[in-house]
Amino acid sequence: MNDILIVDDEKDIRELVSDILRDEGFATRMAANSDQAIAELNSAEPALMVLDIWLKDSRMDGIDILKQVKRNNPDVPVIIISGHGNIEIAVAAIKQGAYDFIEKPFNIDQLMVVVNRAMETNRLRRENNQLRRGEVRQAEMLGHSSSFKRLRDQLDKVAKSNGRVMLTGEPGTGKEMAARYIHAQSPRAGQPFVTVSSAAIEPERMEEVLFGRETPERGIEPGLLEQAHGGIVYFDEVSDMPPGTQPKILRVLTEQQFTRAGGTDKVRVDLRVISSTNRDLAAEIAAGRFRQELYDRLNVVPIAVPSLAERREDIPLLAEQFIEQFNAAQGLPLRPLPEETVAALQSMRWPGNIRQLRNVIERVLILADSNGPIQPAELETQGSGTDGSDVLALGPQITSLALREARELFEREYLLAQINRFGGNISRTAQFVGMERSALHRKLKSLGVVGGVRIEEEAATM
Repeated sequence: MNDILIVDDEKDIRELVSDILRDEGFATRMAANSDQAIAELNSAEPALMVLDIWLKDSRMDGIDILKQVKRNNPDVPVIIISGHGNIEIAVAAIKQGAYDFIEKPFNIDQLMVVVNRAMETNRLRRENNQLRRGEVRQAEMLGHSSSFKRLRDQLDKVAKSNGRVMLTGEPGTGKEMAARYIHAQSPRAGQPFVTVSSAAIEPERMEEVLFGRETPERGIEPGLLEQAHGGIVYFDEVSDMPPGTQPKILRVLTEQQFTRAGGTDKVRVDLRVISSTNRDLAAEIAAGRFRQELYDRLNVVPIAVPSLAERREDIPLLAEQFIEQFNAAQGLPLRPLPEETVAALQSMRWPGNIRQLRNVIERVLILADSNGPIQPAELETQGSGTDGSDVLALGPQITSLALREARELFEREYLLAQINRFGGNISRTAQFVGMERSALHRKLKSLGVVGGVRIEEEAATM
């Protein structure tokens, strides 16, 4: 980002400064008065502003423009230039937030020293802001299942556009990670990613939280939308947004501007919007809890995030990633996952999806008695935090049955677990259990389970 806005009422000075900066590799824009300067600021935020303090035939002088810039674009450094320089003017400009003051006539070397220093300051400020928000965290998505590959292909396609995206899926499937992946792959990757927890916004506090506020005592306090300027705002579980908030968000999406609580100036924002929900928004609209107009604005590109049950092949990869993360962050042991434990994990039900898998792995590591391989028995006591019923356990039901009935029950549950493990891929299931595919089909039919399980014939081993 090396765009510099030059504001001076003298055409010769504007063009001279522009030529000098262009020769040094910077992109420039020019404005002759305050109205043009504000219009340029609203169209796109520059990396730096070179501002003359005296502007003929303008509604505002340089100090007034400086005040507005510091109010609405606080990250933009401003270099004040003047042909009537004195200590009082310089002090006044610095007090109002100017980065530096240069008196006309200035030499090229002096100008470039100040410009380069201001640009470096701006770059460091932006990087620090990103570090504070955790935006430099790698939005890494792992998986090799067919459903995961379809998801990633969709995310890659929408990342390069500026279209609004609606992510749908069960709780814990990784919708926020998908949103961060879009951000990381998009042209806005260097700009903010700000999460808005829709359910947490109280209607009476909505203006302050989203739009910020202005008070004489505390000055300007930017809201979440202003903090996301230039980047992406992510509305997490947008179906929980209070009804009173929805029309105000709709207005911002339409106009790309708002007024802070207690303020009068219009604040323009350049935002890309990504939303997520685990509910049926059509049903929410029919029940009068969600506005159709807002849904239409947000649901430009709908993307379904698959559940963990739809990507069981990815469970070993995800579990190993969590083990490595907990080792790095908490010093928990790097315990290996033997094949029998992987099979148990893939046979479990995961109503909490990836979030539940992560919690299970963390509990197992915390409660470990050794650094050895994780055993299936450890999962039985952890499960999803209940009684271990998420783990395949047939013993108690089998003991009361006759041998033939027990064998049928075991075969049925065993084959269902293996089919789930391989994501419905009948060819891979047959290969693992040591049966011909046609023989497995006949066995499933005799056990009455073919109609109750999703089978992917075409997804042969690749």
